[in-house]
Amino acid sequence: MRYLLIAALTVILTLPARAEVKIQEVTSPGGITAWLVEEPSIPFVALELRFQGGASLDAPGKRGATNLMIGLLEEGAGELDSQGFARATEALAARFGYDVGDDNASISARFLTENRDEALELLRLSIIEPRFEEVAVNRVRQQVLAGIRSSQNDPNDIASRAFDAATFGDHPYGSALQGTIDSVGALTRDDIVAAHKGVLTRDRLYVAAVGDITAAELGPMLDELLANLPETGAALPDKVAPMLDGSTSVVEFDTPQSVALFGQVGMERDDDDFFAAYLLNTILGGGGFESRLMEEVRVKRGLTYGVYSYLVPKDWAALYLGSVSSANDRIAEAVDVIRAEWSRMAAEGVTQEELDEAKALLTGAYPLRFDGNGSIAQIMAGMQMQGLPIDYIATRNDKVNAVSLEDINRVASEFLNPDELTFVVVGKPDGV
Repeated sequence: MRYLLIAALTVILTLPARAEVKIQEVTSPGGITAWLVEEPSIPFVALELRFQGGASLDAPGKRGATNLMIGLLEEGAGELDSQGFARATEALAARFGYDVGDDNASISARFLTENRDEALELLRLSIIEPRFEEVAVNRVRQQVLAGIRSSQNDPNDIASRAFDAATFGDHPYGSALQGTIDSVGALTRDDIVAAHKGVLTRDRLYVAAVGDITAAELGPMLDELLANLPETGAALPDKVAPMLDGSTSVVEFDTPQSVALFGQVGMERDDDDFFAAYLLNTILGGGGFESRLMEEVRVKRGLTYGVYSYLVPKDWAALYLGSVSSANDRIAEAVDVIRAEWSRMAAEGVTQEELDEAKALLTGAYPLRFDGNGSIAQIMAGMQMQGLPIDYIATRNDKVNAVSLEDINRVASEFLNPDELTFVVVGKPDGV
């Protein structure tokens, strides 16, 4: 019944009107800063923790250590082994999530107000006192290795690995965060403990909370939960310049349909022209069936079921990427059409009608992101990591609408670089 209740509360809080979010900044007695949205009408709390660095903090020769460590946090903590931790979590109808990306490690918690103290103690144990028992390490290691082996037969994963390696070289972005069969197989418990100490630290912590909790309650709660984290962690990586030369390379793979990943240098999230670039991408390849690439590649020529582009402003480099798949005997034409459309938009820009439609799409869809306490907490944590102001949610659509036709066409001519647009094609493509 408690699981049904927590699921029902998640649905009840699925309200687009929550785009009007009142955020307050809270500082705990111990100096931990958090963003809070109070919602006392429902006895439910969502908590989101982010740690900057993520898998980019893997030590040299230890690729995959952070990913394996994060996967082990719920596999036993304190006096509880893996099964004991799972049973205790289930008894409280709590939900914990642990994940890692190139630039951050994230930990989320969802719990009922009546179980808050007990749920937070379990969460604290998993963060501060994970057991990292050998039996759990070996089990999760085998799960990771199975995923790596599976990815070796996935054309999309192959394309991503090849593109990243060519673009970023020895930088952490240049290899998959899961590691390789060799690197993961060689990891020891000491490597996992070192990753834990280097990644989950106070100096790169961001916190967001939404739900039935007050500012007065949140501060002491965070100190109890996180005060014993190490103060500082492993050194963050340096910025890296993507190496993109406009080439098209092929990775041979026996499949009837080729996959292509393509991209150029992107735009930093704090660039003054970011919203113009965001709208530009919506028109070019990010707007689904209304985008130019979809119109030219799928609708007019029937070369693919889907083609997409997206901005990727990572912490240490920015990319503008896209992907398409097509039959081996048609992928060459798809590549040519994408290159031509990239060049046409750089030279001619967009129309006022296209800009107005893109603005309507982005501003109309924005409130739908706030579909529950968990989603709002995730958005707020992301805002903090990106350095966005606390009133960003209220002003975001105004920034979208402020982009003029002159702005977006200037950015199209300056930002889009057809000569730099680089393709990696995986398959047996004819004519590539």
